[in-house]
Amino acid sequence: MSLLDKFRAGAQKAGIQATAFAKDASNKLANESRGLAQSFSLPGEAEKAAKILESFLADPQNPESALNAIPKVVLQSARGLAVFQVIKAGFVFSGKAGSGLVIARLPDGSWSAPSCIATGGLGWGLQIGADITDFVIVLNSEDAVRAFSLGGNVTIGGNIAATAGPLGTGGAVQATLAHPSPMFSYSKSKGLFAGLSLEGTALIERKDANREFYGSPIPARDILSGRVPPPAIASKLYEIIEAAEGLDETGLPQEAYMPTETGDQITLGTGPGMSTSDHRIFDAEKD
Repeated sequence: MSLLDKFRAGAQKAGIQATAFAKDASNKLANESRGLAQSFSLPGEAEKAAKILESFLADPQNPESALNAIPKVVLQSARGLAVFQVIKAGFVFSGKAGSGLVIARLPDGSWSAPSCIATGGLGWGLQIGADITDFVIVLNSEDAVRAFSLGGNVTIGGNIAATAGPLGTGGAVQATLAHPSPMFSYSKSKGLFAGLSLEGTALIERKDANREFYGSPIPARDILSGRVPPPAIASKLYEIIEAAEGLDETGLPQEAYMPTETGDQITLGTGPGMSTSDHRIFDAEKD
């Protein structure tokens, strides 16, 4: 084979390899894109919310985990739950975006079908890399549920107030429910509870995701009021809540605290002025 023939054969082989590489990369990108799109669909959000909520609640197989979890009594008293994840990233300029869902407790004690929500924003500040934070907001009043039912934006600390929620068991937790704020806010970063603030954060109804799943433009008020049957894809979420509400706390020490943005803990007592209703959530999400 002449030198020219070898060159042509090599070029042809390189072309075939390049085409195969490009095709493989294209398929991989398409698959990842489909996976990303799926994670933002209602089924994907329901699966994600179940995993997030499970990490915030006590494990029925390990009752002592209740000492570092959203209290059973808080969950039992909840009128609704918003569960979502926020990703914050950037270099000099920073941006954050998040998605999740909200459910409401119905008059018969069961839970409504889920309605998708999202949040986002841009900011300025020294931030290199990315950070993922999980949030659970316990809706303590019908007004809080109504805020999510009306569509549009729900601004935390704006049209409805939130305080950091208690963790643990005992009378101190019960005291926080005597006159609770409309919402309790819980957050976890890198697997640890943190008193991160949602002050000023706008949560928006994702009408597109709801329409895609339910097949028609059903408003959030109809979804959260029980006019839409709870879908099977949210069954894991309901099961996790039911299991946590049935936790046996017999024999557990009565210990309760509230996390701060620095990772410290404020121990809660049952005396005057020791309710978390007196502690506004810290503004830790400064852009």
